Amino acid sequence: MTQSHNELGSFLRANRARTEPADVGLPAGGGSRRVKGLRREEVAVLAGVSADYYARLEQGRERNPSPQVIDAVGRAMRLTPDARSHLFRLAGLHPALTSAGSREQVHPSLLHLLDAFPAAAAYVLSPAFDVLAKNTVAALLLAPFEGTPNMVRVLFQHPRAREVFVEWPEVTRATVHALRLHAGKFPDDSNIKDLVAEMLEVSADFRRLWQDNEVQNLARAYKVFVIPEIGRIELTYQTFDVHDAPGQQLLVGTPQPDSNSADVIASLKQKAEQETAIA
Repeated sequence: MTQSHNELGSFLRANRARTEPADVGLPAGGGSRRVKGLRREEVAVLAGVSADYYARLEQGRERNPSPQVIDAVGRAMRLTPDARSHLFRLAGLHPALTSAGSREQVHPSLLHLLDAFPAAAAYVLSPAFDVLAKNTVAALLLAPFEGTPNMVRVLFQHPRAREVFVEWPEVTRATVHALRLHAGKFPDDSNIKDLVAEMLEVSADFRRLWQDNEVQNLARAYKVFVIPEIGRIELTYQTFDVHDAPGQQLLVGTPQPDSNSADVIASLKQKAEQETAIA
């Protein structure tokens, strides 16, 4: 394993640098510290392994760590559950999800489910963040990006992304962290590989976030859309895994009841239905 392809080592180094000594009960050390975060030796002590073994793990020279060691290292650096699962996958200890069954086809029952959210923006994403299906409200909110079906490309390349997504830094950070998690879960997914390679080449913002080596599932999130043709819409999103197609996710964004956003969505949906009836 070459250093340039040592994803496990890169992930460990990034998280070690993010872990403050005080977070794990160690003295800060003031200005005497020459490294950011924890030293290798400190991680080794906290994990109960030798400093030499941990160094070999980071350098890619230890290729068969035990589950117990990886678990101890994850605990030593106080990794989140998502990050610890990703660590296990990078160490080759979790079975990678294969491409059995298409991740690009939306189950018919899920297509029907989208229409069961009349007052919400609901859409289905592939592991590479392609929008595979969307309901009427989601289609209206994503209309400024018509022709760009991939949300990563929308966020980092579309000229209107920062205008529409008011909290662009937060949205992009969450998206890249989730994409890295998907890359670990689905190492055979050529769409993810091609997307990451493309974005590393064309976007400095993506490159910076990707190099953070942080992972986290999409979770409950608050998003604000500002579309001049529509107005300001504030939604709270929930994300659901699709068990019939591992890797697909259903995102449902709902406005606060009796809010201005709810009124705007109701008005938009009514207008869309009228236009459909006329057509």
